[in-house]
Amino acid sequence: MRFVQAMVLAVVLAAGVSGCKVMQRISEESYRNAVTDGVSAELKKRGIRLKARPSCKTPKTGGTVRVSCTARTKDGRPVVVAGTARNADGAHPSEDYTVTVAGRRVLEQGCLGLGCS
Repeated sequence: MRFVQAMVLAVVLAAGVSGCKVMQRISEESYRNAVTDGVSAELKKRGIRLKARPSCKTPKTGGTVRVSCTARTKDGRPVVVAGTARNADGAHPSEDYTVTVAGRRVLEQGCLGLGCS
């Protein structure tokens, strides 16, 4: 299972355990970290360097986890990441990520980072 998919599953499993708000926050943070690492790696492969790690939010709706991130390139251009993991609570989540730099789409794929082809 790809790393980001594993993180999505961890978010959902932690969210499903009643009374475990702390675990839910930890799992959501792990997923955001996986996404930021993946985005940074994917952009680096394309010769795009970021000033800092993207800042991400992960609102969850049912079995769908959405991630929304912003960052800036080293030369100041805005970076926007939009991602969705459907069936996040199932064995085979389906992911979609789109990354734009200064309004231009530079990445649109179903996985991020290590193990992504």
